[in-house]
Order: sequence, then structure tokens, then C-alpha cells
Amino acid sequence: MNLFLILTYAISLSMDAFAVSICKGISIGKPKLKDALVVGAYFGIFQGLMPLIGYFLANSFSDYIEAFDHWIAFVLLLFIGGKMIWECFHPDEDECCCNALSFKTMITMAIATSIDALAVGIAFSCDGMEIASSGLILGVFASCAIICVTTFILSAFGVKIGKLLENKLKKRAEIAGGIVLILLGCKILFEHLSGISIF
Repeated sequence: MNLFLILTYAISLSMDAFAVSICKGISIGKPKLKDALVVGAYFGIFQGLMPLIGYFLANSFSDYIEAFDHWIAFVLLLFIGGKMIWECFHPDEDECCCNALSFKTMITMAIATSIDALAVGIAFSCDGMEIASSGLILGVFASCAIICVTTFILSAFGVKIGKLLENKLKKRAEIAGGIVLILLGCKILFEHLSGISIF
């Protein structure tokens, strides 16, 4: 998969973490650089690990799902994207209430915001991504590293600007991320059914 597509996945996947980071920035009040880096590290690490886990889980069953793997990728991305958009209009009342940066709180939030990335890792496997990079085509390890770094940067940024933006950008970011994931799912399905590579 090329760098452009991986960055598209990375930015889309990081929107949940970015939105929660904005909430963290709001609840902390005046977040320090250290707070932003801590939040970014938690979200970035988990967002990078989850697709790796999903990829290797899917590879274990590749012989059984090869005939319909593109449908699995399509349905997973459609579900994840739809879920992100749905949650924008049906927010959890307590979503922004956790103002602690304790280990327990951050681990819980990092796992919750990275579950979608597990499914994307399965989609990577279904789309035929290799383990290692080959020239301009990125493998799963490089792709997960990019997802990790992208989420770290956006999450840390979200904490710092949270007080300024409050909830204005949060909903738009999640909607955009959801739409992009749905479009990526459609791309995978179209390419496998038609044999035509879009990019």
C-alpha cells in the first residue's frame, strides 16, 4: 500500500483519539506540554499496535477467508465509518468527563479509541498487504508505525487546542474520518471485484 493511502488510514483512524484528546484538553483546563505528550503517547501506541494484532490474526485464517476477504474488509470499514458518524450525532453524555490522566483512565480510553484499528488491521490482511515494505509499497510494520506517529501528533495537538476549540471541531473530525473509512472500504471492494486498481 502506498504512503498516501496509509496516511489516509492513519488520519481517519486517529479522529476518535483526536476528539477524545480535545475533551481532555477541555477538562484539564490549562494543559501543559507534558499532559499533551502523555495523552499522545497512550493513544499513539495503542493505535499503532491494534492494526498489527488484527493483521496477524487475519493472516492466521487467510486460507479460510481468501475467497471473500474483500467483503470482510468492506463490511468492517463500512461498520467502523458508520459507527464514527453515528456517534457524532448520539454522543455519550460522560464522554468528556474523565479529567484524570491516571494509568487506568488512559489505558481504558486508549483501548476504547483503538478497537477500530484492530478491524483495519484485518482489512490490511484481506487487502493483501505484505509484512515488510518493498520500495514505495509499505508493509504492515511501516504502516502501523505511521499510524502510531500520526495519532500521537494529532492527539497531543488535540489536548493543546482543546480549550480553544471545545466541541466545534470534534464532531467535524469524526464525521470526516468516518466518511473516509467508508470510501476506503468501497475502494477495496471495487478493486477486488473489477480487477482495476484506483491508486
